[in-house]
Amino acid sequence: MPSLSYKPLTIKTWDALVVLFGARGACGGCWCMAWRLPPAEFNRLKGEGTKKALRNLAEKGNPLGVLAYDGSKPIGWCAVAPREQFVRLKASKILAPVNDQPVWSITCLFLAKEYRKQGISAELTKATALYAKEQGAKIVEGYPNDINGKLPDAFVWTGLASSYKRAGFKEVARRSKTRPIMRKIL
Repeated sequence: MPSLSYKPLTIKTWDALVVLFGARGACGGCWCMAWRLPPAEFNRLKGEGTKKALRNLAEKGNPLGVLAYDGSKPIGWCAVAPREQFVRLKASKILAPVNDQPVWSITCLFLAKEYRKQGISAELTKATALYAKEQGAKIVEGYPNDINGKLPDAFVWTGLASSYKRAGFKEVARRSKTRPIMRKIL
């Protein structure tokens, strides 16, 4: 495993995210805004619009997530913020709140292709939970896939349950065969 370091996404680290996400905005022009916007608005903005929307959030100093580096090279991204910032979670029956405790949500993980399948996502998830704790979070949760088989990388953008387990998360609810809600008390 490479020697990793982590930094929160801010306007100062914005260029590193642009390098990591490349021209496709990580996947299909998402720019990690799929959970933050209502579906119609996301589809209308997808691409340059979602890139601008995420940059605007970074300029405002909102907590957005953590970048992983191998030396000075950005290799990974993990989105995290208070749950209420993710409007798509509000509409999900499968991912509805477990209880009334305030939580921070991990919604997206992205690793550069050459860094996948090395255990880095678990380490990045741990670093992201620590960042959330530093921002005042008491509980962080994620919504990974739990499958008995292989999914194409593009469909694993919420992470895998096995990585969350390695990062110290515990399953607290499951309303779908393949989508647990996993939490870490900080």
